[in-house]
Amino acid sequence: MSIRIAWPRRGLYLLTPDEPDTGRLLARTRPLLGAGIAMLQYRNKIADAALRMDQAQALAEACRESRTPFIVNDDWKLALAVDADGTHLGEGDGELREARAALGPRRLLGASCYGRLDLAERAATAGADYLAFGAFFPSGTKPGARRADPGLLREAAKFGLPQVAIGGITPDNADSLIHAGADLVAVIGAVFDAADPVAIVRAFNLRFES
Repeated sequence: MSIRIAWPRRGLYLLTPDEPDTGRLLARTRPLLGAGIAMLQYRNKIADAALRMDQAQALAEACRESRTPFIVNDDWKLALAVDADGTHLGEGDGELREARAALGPRRLLGASCYGRLDLAERAATAGADYLAFGAFFPSGTKPGARRADPGLLREAAKFGLPQVAIGGITPDNADSLIHAGADLVAVIGAVFDAADPVAIVRAFNLRFES
């Protein structure tokens, strides 16, 4: 069974890269689990169903060992299959209300709201546990991603839910988003593409301590 860790209020929300080799994905991720990330999300846009199952199961086990909340992107059914701590859904990934009902009250449900307050309102009404906004900066992972303004984080505070900022975030530009109301910052390349990923995780964590 999933360890059902309490919601982490602030910190680094790490998303996995499109890594086709499960062993290498684990080798790249395990040191970061020990470096103090708030949550890990399994995201792989190029994997087929079999590989996604294999990788999600492996990461779920690693997260249980490190007591790190584990989220599956795009697919609440896969999240349930590997007993993840929750799922994150974007547009086109299914109905939030259906996912909420399937996940039950003890698993997390996150929703991508991009740069739109109306999507945030719908997600909050449908039972989302957190709202994700972005991209706030140019993103190497999604160069054509819709952009969001930091002021949106202040506006969305009225929904009373934790907020996640995503899109081109680095330790050097994270402060403006944290000060605007981001409880977590979600990153892929800033960590996984770094020469020293563990050092970058620690640098992000310092932003939340200042």
